Formats: sequence, C-alpha cells, structure tokens
Amino acid sequence: QVQLVESGGGLVQAGGSLRLSCAASGRTPSMYAMAWFRQSPGKEREFVGGHSGARGWIYYADSVKGRFTISRDNAKNTMYLQMNSLKPEDTAVYYCGARIRGDYVPRNQDEYDNWGQGTQVTVSS
Repeated sequence: QVQLVESGGGLVQAGGSLRLSCAASGRTPSMYAMAWFRQSPGKEREFVGGHSGARGWIYYADSVKGRFTISRDNAKNTMYLQMNSLKPEDTAVYYCGARIRGDYVPRNQDEYDNWGQGTQVTVSS
C-alpha cells in the first residue's frame, strides 16, 4: 500500500501557473507508476499525465502537452505537476494515483491501486 497526499492547489488567473505535489509514503514508492488525473463537476475523472517509476517514462494527455510538466524526486518520494499557461478548462480537482506494477502508465483510473484525497485547482478567466 502507498499513501498519497496532494498539495499545491488554489485559485489562479488564466495564463498563470501552479505546481502540485504528491507525496507518497509506504513500501518502495519509487518503484510505483504514478499519475495525475483530474475531475470537474459532471465529468469523469480524466488522465492528465504520469510517470512510469524506475524507468522514468513520462506521458501526457494531449490537452496538457506543452503546458504541464511532470517530475519526480525519488529521494523525497514526491511527484510534481508544474502547470503553466493555465486555462479555465483546467479547473478541476486534481488527484494523484499510484500503481504497484510500475513501468506502465495506464490512462484508465481503474488500473490504479491507491489515490490521494485530491486538491482543487480553479482557473479564473
């Protein structure tokens, strides 16, 4: 089991930036695949991007490619989501998920074993 805690959300104007953090604790979290998802009211949770774990492969959804950057600090067991050029449509609760079997970053939320509580990101126009 891995415990996940997200932080860094808030209110920002369109065009601004935020950095989210996902702190992991538990058994060998550096080996896990981890991903960011987001969910806005009335919509399904959608994949934002993820990090495969030991091999360091990173993937992004097309909607955020070029604007968002994922990084991971294994010494701190923390994954980050740097969000630049934010748009109102980025408004959502952002969740961090972890998958015990690393080296694969599914875009389906059902493939993840553990989730954080989420952090709200609101982008005003």
